[in-house]
Amino acid sequence: MTRAFVYPGQGSQAVGMGRDVAEAFPCAREVFEEIDAALGQNLSKLMFEGPDEELILTENAQPAIMAVSLAVMRVLRSEGGMDLATTASFVSGHSLGEYSALAAAGCFSVADTARLLKTRGRAMQEAVAVGKGAMAALMGLDLEDVIAIAAEASTDGVCATANDNAPGQVVVSGDVAAVERAMEIAKEKGAKRAMLLPVSAPFHCPLMAPAAEVMAGALARVAMQPVTVPLIANVTAAEVTDPMDIRRLLVEQVTGMVRWRECVLTMKDKGVDHLVEVGGGKVLAGLARRIDKELSAVSVGTPDGIEEFLKGL
Repeated sequence: MTRAFVYPGQGSQAVGMGRDVAEAFPCAREVFEEIDAALGQNLSKLMFEGPDEELILTENAQPAIMAVSLAVMRVLRSEGGMDLATTASFVSGHSLGEYSALAAAGCFSVADTARLLKTRGRAMQEAVAVGKGAMAALMGLDLEDVIAIAAEASTDGVCATANDNAPGQVVVSGDVAAVERAMEIAKEKGAKRAMLLPVSAPFHCPLMAPAAEVMAGALARVAMQPVTVPLIANVTAAEVTDPMDIRRLLVEQVTGMVRWRECVLTMKDKGVDHLVEVGGGKVLAGLARRIDKELSAVSVGTPDGIEEFLKGL
């Protein structure tokens, strides 16, 4: 079995996230405490108890999702003796999950990752006025179809492909009018569904350029170490190990498309046959099976899931 470890992105947050892992494992609690201290915020209390309307704010959701992933990684290492470098051939993450992947692979410290994601979330939220941007999932069309639809809809404002998640599941992002126009065109071209996503900003499109500038500055100031496991990067769907290249790609990722379908296929082409989704939810495991039925996938984010995974090593 050749494994890749993958890390979820925004949308995986929910009140109560990480609480069962923190209660079961002292080393997981330590991760949440490290992140709380780094941010000067009781993020873990917000994660465990809510309120939901505060947790879903981008500047809170992004570090919270990462916190669960890294807490689980700490448990796998401390309780199960797992060494990522000998267990996984690659790491990858969906959007903000790329930061979780890099922290797991030793590129960033836990504290720096938390601060970077807090900055990233805030910058993304502030880049576009509330109500000006939108994102929509276009179901049942392939990437080439959606690229053409976005180009046609761009007569009404910015509209770009933001996420190529799986066959028949592509997301567009941009100005509200342009995204709504893309939904209309998609339905005319036979989309099974076209639905607005409950997000607070239009991620992964040119409207995020101010946030990319902020992240360029933040990433320039943070210490980065060589990764212990190669990363398959969102914006290239290719292997990367050099910290300078990783820094550049993380900046490009803010405005660029998340090529998740291609990332998964790249890992498969390189011999991966099993994906391990680390953190909250089961979104990436579900997408893996849609991308290629030959891939197996498991989600590891609860005490029972951790125990079952470690037994199989």
